[in-house]
Amino acid sequence: MKPLPEIAARLKPHAQSAASRSYSPYSKFRVGAAVSGVDGEVFTGCNVENASYGLTQCAERNAISAAIAGGVRVGTLTSLLVYTPGDTVCPPCGACRQVMHEMMARESRVISCCDGDVYKVWTRKEYLPDPFVPEISDG
Repeated sequence: MKPLPEIAARLKPHAQSAASRSYSPYSKFRVGAAVSGVDGEVFTGCNVENASYGLTQCAERNAISAAIAGGVRVGTLTSLLVYTPGDTVCPPCGACRQVMHEMMARESRVISCCDGDVYKVWTRKEYLPDPFVPEISDG
């Protein structure tokens, strides 16, 4: 896996661009995410709110969904970066952590950043130490 500063520098502009397209009229909280896998292709997502907050879609899950829809195999996403404008680094929500755990590679890292130079990084075990992991089958 590439060094963390290199990964963050490559993914942050994609996440910033995605955040600029956020639909967040209720919270005014723009979030962008960029995810990449073993082949290096980058997929992005932004948060898309709904008047019924429970239907709001997070940037992280939108980026992961875009990657899966784009043909990336579950378990091969190695890096996800979450960007929020401003000076506060924000962690992913619990629902996103569960999805990341199931969809991303075992050795993946999640990075959160803002406009400054502060980055927070989690491994899979750190962001979700006790995941819900039901048995699934492919068919």
